[in-house]
Amino acid sequence: MIVIKIGGSLAQSRQLLACLDTIGKNYQGRAVVIVPGGGGFADQVRLSQQVWQFDDKTAHAMAIMAMRQMALMFHGLKHEFVLAHSVDAILKLPASPNVAIWSPDVDELDQAGVAASWDITSDSLAAWLATRLSAEALVLVKSAAIGTRMDWQDLAKQGIVDKAFKGFADQANFPITIINAQQFNGRI
Repeated sequence: MIVIKIGGSLAQSRQLLACLDTIGKNYQGRAVVIVPGGGGFADQVRLSQQVWQFDDKTAHAMAIMAMRQMALMFHGLKHEFVLAHSVDAILKLPASPNVAIWSPDVDELDQAGVAASWDITSDSLAAWLATRLSAEALVLVKSAAIGTRMDWQDLAKQGIVDKAFKGFADQANFPITIINAQQFNGRI
């Protein structure tokens, strides 16, 4: 199984549909789980928290809902992909169709001890999910330019991956690729 996180910022361009098409065409016969970023929906949560000063636990739950909104949008674009709301649901999916879109459950994440913090975004959640699923690989598809010699710490400093990503990635026993969407769509 491969976990592929699609950055929410890609929803502002045609690259999003191209990424979903790439997954549908180039990963046939392999189990794939797509993790959606929160995109503009999560940005709105950040803005609302700045204005209303509600706590991080509330913001975290709202940001997870933003990822769920993106999951619904992805599913609306690719009806052949299946929505799955938990690790258990993903593991119980039949071999075909072979592409699932994770629509995360905030209660499952809370029970797993995932912190309610802006340091943890869909990047870290993708690494958490990949570890839980014993994935064979994790791919983060980003709108940002990714230098070939940049490590996770460099990417975190630039805000390309979240601050907590390295901690989640260090637990991984699978390869992790962080790639620009145009490069991803030109692969294979």
